[in-house]
Amino acid sequence: MFAVIKTGGKQYRVAANDVITVATLEGEAGAAVTFGDVLLFTDGDATQVGTPLLSGIGVTGEIVQHGRTRKVIAFKKRRRQNSRRRRGHRQDFTVVRITEISAGGKTSKAEPRKTRKAEPAAAE
Repeated sequence: MFAVIKTGGKQYRVAANDVITVATLEGEAGAAVTFGDVLLFTDGDATQVGTPLLSGIGVTGEIVQHGRTRKVIAFKKRRRQNSRRRRGHRQDFTVVRITEISAGGKTSKAEPRKTRKAEPAAAE
């Protein structure tokens, strides 16, 4: 089961337990976020395509972290005129883990993450 959602002017194909990087969203790490703009939904048998959006289908995710991309340098130079411009830009982003896709009575949930205990190193 997967869906195609739209956020930040871009489209993403998501399934339960996927981790995606999107444009900055409001909220702290660990907060739940709901994506309402669902463009396509499929559950294996049937596919629903919105014109342009589907209603009654929701995609829920959890904010993992916020961050900034590496710096992109825009360097402009005009030859033989001693004219140079250097400008940098870092884009903000949010990492989201998709927890649930719900459509009517059908729900696809992400399984809870298993935590492992660290085992002590064996003595030689």
